[in-house]
Amino acid sequence: WGQLTSMRTALILLFLLALAAIPGSVVPQSAQSVVKVSDFAANHPTLDRICRPLGMYHVYTSVWFSAIYLLLLISLIGCIVPRIVSHAKALRRQPPRVPARLDRLAAHASMTTSASAAEVSQRAQQWLTSHRYRFVVDDDGSLRAEAGRHRETGNLVFHIFLVFVLVGVGWNTLWGFKGTSVVVEGQGFSNSITQYDEFKAGAMVDTDNLTPFSMKLRKFVVSFETGTVQRGAARSFDATVDLTMGGKTQTRDLQVNHPLRIGSTKVHLLGHGYAADVVVRDGDGKVAYSGPVVFLPQDANFKSVGVIKAPDARPDRLAFQGFFLPTGAITAGGPTSLFPDALNPQLYLTAWYGKPTVETGVPSNIYTLDTTGLTQVTNGKDKARFVLSPGQRYKLPDGKGSIQFNGWQRWAKIQVSQNPGLPLTFLSVVLSVAGLCVSLFSRSRRVWVRTIPGDDGLRVEIGGLDRSDSRSGAVDDVNSLLAALHGDSMSGDVGEEHS
Repeated sequence: WGQLTSMRTALILLFLLALAAIPGSVVPQSAQSVVKVSDFAANHPTLDRICRPLGMYHVYTSVWFSAIYLLLLISLIGCIVPRIVSHAKALRRQPPRVPARLDRLAAHASMTTSASAAEVSQRAQQWLTSHRYRFVVDDDGSLRAEAGRHRETGNLVFHIFLVFVLVGVGWNTLWGFKGTSVVVEGQGFSNSITQYDEFKAGAMVDTDNLTPFSMKLRKFVVSFETGTVQRGAARSFDATVDLTMGGKTQTRDLQVNHPLRIGSTKVHLLGHGYAADVVVRDGDGKVAYSGPVVFLPQDANFKSVGVIKAPDARPDRLAFQGFFLPTGAITAGGPTSLFPDALNPQLYLTAWYGKPTVETGVPSNIYTLDTTGLTQVTNGKDKARFVLSPGQRYKLPDGKGSIQFNGWQRWAKIQVSQNPGLPLTFLSVVLSVAGLCVSLFSRSRRVWVRTIPGDDGLRVEIGGLDRSDSRSGAVDDVNSLLAALHGDSMSGDVGEEHS
């Protein structure tokens, strides 16, 4: 216990905690994006065999990270509690009595004056009060003073609220959640676990009793810079939603950095993009799919990739993959978008077909196409590549079906989160930094003043001692006090000073 609660162990654990957090910034985390974890594993199979058993994809909830975290928490508490008791006793204690040999102190000065001991004591008390010393006057007229005693108070405040930071983070991890969902204009979202594209919750979150509300994305307006300077830069994002809770519906505005607050739940606007409204007909002429399909932006001009799947098409299932280009054009590098706004929307697609498969219920990524069992549609010997503008339709060769591009809509990515420990964490960080500042800028030192009557006048001795290091200012304070006592009515020789 003594080893665990030593300051050295606490510092080592703090360093290990910072070191252990590095993989969480380098390796994709499942809490942020399951898709990125899957891509990382596919692209780095050797690293995946190392990372997966070590829990590198969920660093902050892994056993080894939690062990360091809890040990640091216990170590800090074990360090702090005895220091609080000791410091509380020290605050009640008076400054120590005047040493017998002031001339042996690191800071020392002496003088002889014709003034009385009472006058010297009065001037010394005035100086000590103005310099925020607390002092005691002994029966013999000597003074003992102390300043900077709250240096240790600030240090303790820093460590105490560092513990509360850890508590707040743990509270947030256990009782907090965060989920994201993509909502297309005209569609809705309800706060249910089945409505999320990605969802991460703490162990204590009851996912069956989330805050009840629903919202419909009525309209999403985006404006871009059209001038020559910063052309294409985003200027504003504004989502108009119909928020329903408690049986009442109200229209609200949702903007970046201005979340909707629903009790302890927040709804943030994270991103946006385009969805292509398409109709897919199969080889029998029946509608196999109809509606908007989300395309994911890849660059600043919103060149977006996406997949259109029609697994129920007959006699062959159909799939399309390609690009949605808000302002489409063909360049030397291929299809691209020249501007992020939808000035000339186009779909560049390739088509695939294959035999129908039995649905297994296993979830799949809607943004990627698994071509297992599929054959790419060809036009003669060449692969069929085609471009569609709004209102156009493309018929697949050999009567396999068709696809029609009706238009486009915008989609918004929302994040619903609950962070109960965030206020405690934020307040603790602020207070711990404040305590650290007090500790760094407080100068802990002691000063003593003694008067000795003599034949040639009253001898005044001043001694000072730094309680931390020689840079805390005891020498300067002794010199300043000596100058205050060495007024016009006092004359004498200043003794040797040592520092």
